[in-house]
Amino acid sequence: MTQYTTPRTVNVTEFMQRTLVYLKPYRIMAAANMLLAMLTISFYFMYPQITQYIIDAVIAKRQESMIIPAAVALTGAFLLHAVSNALRIAVNTRFGQKVILDMRRDVYDHLLSLPTGFFDRHASGDLMTRIIDDVASVQRILTDGVERALTTFMSILAVLVILLFKSYSLTALALLPLAVLTAGALWYTFSAHPGYRSQRREIGKLNALIMDSLQGIRQIKAYGREEFESIRFSGQAERLRQSTIKVMDIWAVYTPSMTFAGSLGTVLVLWAGTPMVMHGQLSLGELVGFLFYLGLFYEPVGRIDGLNQMVQSARASSERLFTILDLDTERKESTGNTPFPEKVLGDVRYESVSFGYKEGVPVLKNISLHAAPGEKIALAGSTGAGKTSMVNLLLAFYRPVSGKIFIDSRDISSVPIHSLRKQISLVSQEPFLFNGTIRDNLLYGQLEASLEKMLAAADAANCSAFIEALPEGYETLVGERGVMLSSGEKQRISIARALLKDAPVIILDEATASVDNATEQLIQEALDRLMKNRTSFVIAHRLNTISNADRILVLHHGEIVEEGTHTELLNKQGRYTRFWMIRNEQERVATQVWPNETMDKEAF
Repeated sequence: MTQYTTPRTVNVTEFMQRTLVYLKPYRIMAAANMLLAMLTISFYFMYPQITQYIIDAVIAKRQESMIIPAAVALTGAFLLHAVSNALRIAVNTRFGQKVILDMRRDVYDHLLSLPTGFFDRHASGDLMTRIIDDVASVQRILTDGVERALTTFMSILAVLVILLFKSYSLTALALLPLAVLTAGALWYTFSAHPGYRSQRREIGKLNALIMDSLQGIRQIKAYGREEFESIRFSGQAERLRQSTIKVMDIWAVYTPSMTFAGSLGTVLVLWAGTPMVMHGQLSLGELVGFLFYLGLFYEPVGRIDGLNQMVQSARASSERLFTILDLDTERKESTGNTPFPEKVLGDVRYESVSFGYKEGVPVLKNISLHAAPGEKIALAGSTGAGKTSMVNLLLAFYRPVSGKIFIDSRDISSVPIHSLRKQISLVSQEPFLFNGTIRDNLLYGQLEASLEKMLAAADAANCSAFIEALPEGYETLVGERGVMLSSGEKQRISIARALLKDAPVIILDEATASVDNATEQLIQEALDRLMKNRTSFVIAHRLNTISNADRILVLHHGEIVEEGTHTELLNKQGRYTRFWMIRNEQERVATQVWPNETMDKEAF
């Protein structure tokens, strides 16, 4: 079960301070957006005044000659409102997209720089939700929200001045419902925020489940678990539905209540204004104009409700984003800034290294070893012995609990991460290919490599023949995770990628597992070329991969229990000898039963 980092509570002040910085690079666009928003509102403010004029000066005084000019003026006001609003939308869209691009880039870049352990605890679908949905939620408050807030409060202030100018007494009555509106806004703020936080969390979990299912679609079908996955999806979708309903139930009470409270202002104005018109204290046009302006007053007051909803949703999203952005990156774990020199020999040394994924549960215990430049070290042992953990520490995917690791006498914790990993190539048991062309995946080893270098690497990795036989050759799309290619083909491409990187240290993690004999021979030939003159760490159970190593380290429960060459270890009659005998018997039986296959089982 994936563990999630719990988002901390973010107050409105911190939220605004940390998000408003994204507006600074686009101050001109923000100002233009605000100017157009104010123009849009100003042109709309002309409508009540022109309407008042039509009632009092045209209708009441029967000036038919003024009907057309008044209609033209009203049309012009609406046209200017429409044009300025169209320009505002265009500017706001471009402004918003620039902000969301910057935010997504920052969150994505920070994610890439986090330690590997972070990704062990978080589902990919949930992280995707944070980059896409949560960033969009925060962006809306920065662009639409800030604009709406400023224009809303400026509109309220402008209309309030107009209302006071028209009638102090009617304005005082119209403002009475504001106390109710203020109390309602406070209630909504404190009631809705926990609901929005829960909703964002459930959306992340649902997306994580969907991504997990899509990536494991072959296993789902192979085991006939479609109904099980459908039930699992329905359960999570139901939890999202329930969390959404809780939020919307609060909104359902809040919005109509605030609309009703605002409507009471209109009722009070009509109640007091009608007798004033009857007694000649106020003209009919003035009362109608006042009511129109009152509508323009409560319309932005009503927008505060939506603004509040937007703020609460964005706060919940920002908590999930800040949880990521506040985590220390791998770079902060390095104590030095001096990279490796251009030429690295590949002399690797572990000094009393201990490690555990959980506190108090050791995986490696006091490991010490020295691999000379160009030496081939094989790591043997049963599952859980610590083989992969050893090489993960060399790549600085994790940090030792105690002890140090050196390359060319440099403590790797004192070297910038990018410089360290530049010296190491990894070929894993399950090679990962990106959803692009074969060329794209080959050049991932060295983006600036020439065509000649790429073709030479492909040839050295024994994959040029099958690539050139494909209809589109190097431009063939490999599909998600390389699904369009066989395991052996993917592995050879990953070896070619490592050859292009040309690093002095090589890690081979079960690189020939799960392939047939013919493919294994092609892969082994490619690996021999890859390891030539490079320091190599090989994790494997295949006998031919282990037996020709310069040194074999046998691990058991996180400790090196045997060390030596293949011959030396056989003469010791220890764990390695038992492993060798069991493997020989397994392969003998496998060859008789399946002449073209090999068995691959744990023997320690």
